[in-house]
Amino acid sequence: MPASTNNIDYQQLLQSIETWSESLGFQQLGISDIKLAAHEQHLQGWIAAGFHGEMDYMHKHGSKRSHPEQLVDNTCRVISVRMDYMPPDCELSDTVLGNPAMGFISRYALGRDYHKVMRKRLQKLVDQINHAVGDFGYRVFVDSAPVLEKALAEKSGLGWIGKHTNLINQKAGSWFFIGEIYTDLPLPLSTEQADTYSQNHCGSCTSCLDICPTKAIVAPYKVDARRCISYLTIELHGSIPVEFRKAIGNRIYGCDDCQLCCTWNRFSVPTSEQDFFTRHPLDAPELLELFSWSEQTFLKNTEGSAIRRIGYLRWLRNISIALGNAPPSADTINALQQKKQAFPDNEMLTEHIDWALEEVMSYEL
Repeated sequence: MPASTNNIDYQQLLQSIETWSESLGFQQLGISDIKLAAHEQHLQGWIAAGFHGEMDYMHKHGSKRSHPEQLVDNTCRVISVRMDYMPPDCELSDTVLGNPAMGFISRYALGRDYHKVMRKRLQKLVDQINHAVGDFGYRVFVDSAPVLEKALAEKSGLGWIGKHTNLINQKAGSWFFIGEIYTDLPLPLSTEQADTYSQNHCGSCTSCLDICPTKAIVAPYKVDARRCISYLTIELHGSIPVEFRKAIGNRIYGCDDCQLCCTWNRFSVPTSEQDFFTRHPLDAPELLELFSWSEQTFLKNTEGSAIRRIGYLRWLRNISIALGNAPPSADTINALQQKKQAFPDNEMLTEHIDWALEEVMSYEL
């Protein structure tokens, strides 16, 4: 705690933090307590059902995820922020998804890696708080530790957790990132904001459940990650189950279907943050061009991007499935055969290329 804690006007400090936050490019900020009992119970049930798949990090930290004070000593408040990310310059998602010769990349990954952007901005916010009150206890998080970030954001009034388990804001939809600052500063809670914006407005709508290509949303507010295309194309390290390959279509990194159909996204606003603008560009790429990339080209074209985290081999794995779902052509067959010859000892990649070849060669060219 700051040495001068008794002299701090926390209401005035919060107003200053909100002003600083806005100047740093965040669209909204809220303060929550650290009581997460209900969300902890939901998480435990989700893990017990095995819905986390290979994401062992969801349970290996024990209760730290739902008890912020166990992760960071003396934490009593969480500052949550959101930042819009939909690029204003990208091709319409429906256009790309409707063209099987193209590869669809989740819109959050078209720009600079959000972890780096958000973390740097949050640190700047911390520096401004520190300048105002002196040293205090804190830790910054951006999807980087055992944090129930959506639960905390909901408690702070940034929105509600929808049936697809993404956070929705009634004035901004769901195309935004969230980040947190754990702190020992007893800031005023955003109670009124939470009462207004955390109320669930999904109603009887089931669009996200109905549209999910792999039926990963097994019930309202419950996602089986093992069926989710985002999990399959990003988190899963090995073979993608055959039963989901046709449904994946041309989605080569993530899936936005449950957000694209959400009626609340009619209120979303394209980002003005240039770091999230489309790079290289990857908003409407040709599959064959992407498949022709060498590992060096992949690393160069994904520098500073969240896409790089899956590595070159999983990148080729995902594109192989998309090519197997694409219109058959001699060029596609040649590309798949050449890539197979280039990686004769990689069983995982060979399996997916063989599947794609079987699919495209089953048609009469």
